Amino acid sequence: MRPRFVSSATGLVCPCLQPPAGIELAADRLGLLLDGCASPLLLPTLRRIHSQLLTGGFLPPNPSLAIKLMRAYCACGDPTATRKLFDKSPHRNVIFFNVMIRSYLSHGRHRDALCVFSSMTAHGVRPDHYTYPCLLSACSAAEQLLGGLQVHGAVTKIGLDSNLFVGNTLITMYSRCGRLREAEQVFAGMAYRDAISWNSVIAGCARMGEPSRALEVCKEMVRSGGARPNAATLASLLSAVTDISTGDVTFLREMFDDMPHRGLISWNAMIAIYANNSMAAEAVELYRRMELEGVEPDAVTFVSVLPACGDLSALALGAQIHDLVRRKKNLCPNLFLENALVDMYAKCGHLRAARSVFDEMTQRDVVSWTSMVSAYGMHGLGADAVALFESMRESGLKPDHIAFVAVLSACSHAGLLEEGRRYFRSMTDQYQLTPTVEHFTCMVDLLGRAGRLEEAYGFVKQMPFKPDERVWGALLSACRLHSNIAVGVAAADHLFKLAPAQSGYYVLLSNIYARAGRWGGVAAVRAAMRRRGVKKTPGWSNVELEGRVHTFLMGDRSHIQSPDIYAELAALVGRLKEAGYVAETESALHDVEEEDKEGHLAVHSEKLAIAFALINTAPGTPIRITKNLRVCGDCHSASKIISKITGREIILRDVHRFHHFENGLCSCRDYW
Repeated sequence: MRPRFVSSATGLVCPCLQPPAGIELAADRLGLLLDGCASPLLLPTLRRIHSQLLTGGFLPPNPSLAIKLMRAYCACGDPTATRKLFDKSPHRNVIFFNVMIRSYLSHGRHRDALCVFSSMTAHGVRPDHYTYPCLLSACSAAEQLLGGLQVHGAVTKIGLDSNLFVGNTLITMYSRCGRLREAEQVFAGMAYRDAISWNSVIAGCARMGEPSRALEVCKEMVRSGGARPNAATLASLLSAVTDISTGDVTFLREMFDDMPHRGLISWNAMIAIYANNSMAAEAVELYRRMELEGVEPDAVTFVSVLPACGDLSALALGAQIHDLVRRKKNLCPNLFLENALVDMYAKCGHLRAARSVFDEMTQRDVVSWTSMVSAYGMHGLGADAVALFESMRESGLKPDHIAFVAVLSACSHAGLLEEGRRYFRSMTDQYQLTPTVEHFTCMVDLLGRAGRLEEAYGFVKQMPFKPDERVWGALLSACRLHSNIAVGVAAADHLFKLAPAQSGYYVLLSNIYARAGRWGGVAAVRAAMRRRGVKKTPGWSNVELEGRVHTFLMGDRSHIQSPDIYAELAALVGRLKEAGYVAETESALHDVEEEDKEGHLAVHSEKLAIAFALINTAPGTPIRITKNLRVCGDCHSASKIISKITGREIILRDVHRFHHFENGLCSCRDYW
């Protein structure tokens, strides 16, 4: 007999080495060969072994070989062959049934697994402690609550409900079937709980839309001092920890730092938690620490950190990640990753790079097209956005609600009134999509920016649902643009009721009064702010230099280069005035002298960021700035002139859109 049927190099069955004809292998030897078949690539080999078992007379008399053969077919991805063996086996005991149930489970055929269980009674076979957890997993995956209740009753009768594995599976089954109360009852009744027990409850709360409870269970887990949180704990929490408090994020970071072994999943989850809670700087900082500790990032890492790069306008880091993606040949194609790259470049103001990634994609979904349409819209290129939206429709993809928000917003930014009207009508007429508040907000913004304020106000009054803060905010912004006091006051009245603590709306109304010289109105608005304890949101601007993001506040002198920045700014203001710049003081604080107003405007955060970039970058280098608020009229005018006198392109992203300042002009054409 030649014993070289198993590769000495890999330990796997080798398909090119067959046993000599006419020689029977011993049953134990064949069993070892079957154990080596654990890959779909070895399915042809497995079939030859199966044939040898039949011709050698080992089947069906040897049930242990039949079970090994069933398991091997399951591991090789052929549950149909597993079922055929199961059906032909004359002496099916509980092990046969368990293997068959597991085979169906591992291939996602949960209902078939439950059917096999149902047939056990007819064959006189009683389930054992291995059967029930598999059944609960099947009920969980198939969301078969009735079957799960029956299994729960059965395990309780035989005392298996105290088994840790069974208890954990019951928790998962109940939570996936929408019965969170029952899941928590099982958890509360467990004598011993491991990390899986806690994580199962946390995941159930998150899945059922109870984020506060999910976070509270996590805190209980830490306080209990028993099972320690792990990577699965953070991953289970992900969907539940968006827009949480800074304190809760700090708690999760401390939990992450206390983990004795932090694998890739832990790092990815913590980066995503920061990114999902508008803590972009922290997400980027953690990514850099991950690199320093030698943890190899994957596609999930990049998908989590790229939005943070976009939020910070950290183009250098985003481009570095893109280079890593190119060098890791196995990462693309990946729709999630490529869509994240498009979005990152668009938010960083690098529209050409965003379009390049988009054009290189081998597959595109609605998200891909929408990201690019939105990018064109934010940059004021409404015609390009509309053309791309039409290309998406011609490709056969059906636009969804978000795609229509993107194209309507693009029409609004570019003043494409008729195109916007047409798309709004086509939602219902052509695509049977019911417009949501986001679409109505876009239409109000579109009409308002075009100066159709009375029509916009009438549109708001005729909405099929109650207008929210976004709708009235869009109308108020348009009133500021066109100095319409009557409609502006009406919009502001609604906003002060809907969002009494939002300072931006008070500022907009104050600016409307100031533009009209109604200083009594300005005083009344500011008095209302003081009376209600409303404080203006501090403006800040970010600029990236050599991979590090620098943040400036109005009048900020905390930066190490402040003396040089203010010297450059003073020289810049002098050159601005020589070029004809006059400070727009109409919307500055009304209760200070005109000269003080100019000084107040001169130290706005975006001007400090521009001065910083001018002294730290080579001539001709584009300057990219991100601002958390709408850019004021004075900074907008100043930036246009600065771009001309310095020969720099200034790309400024405010809370609403991009402004590309070049040679004294802005891409928004002063329509913002």
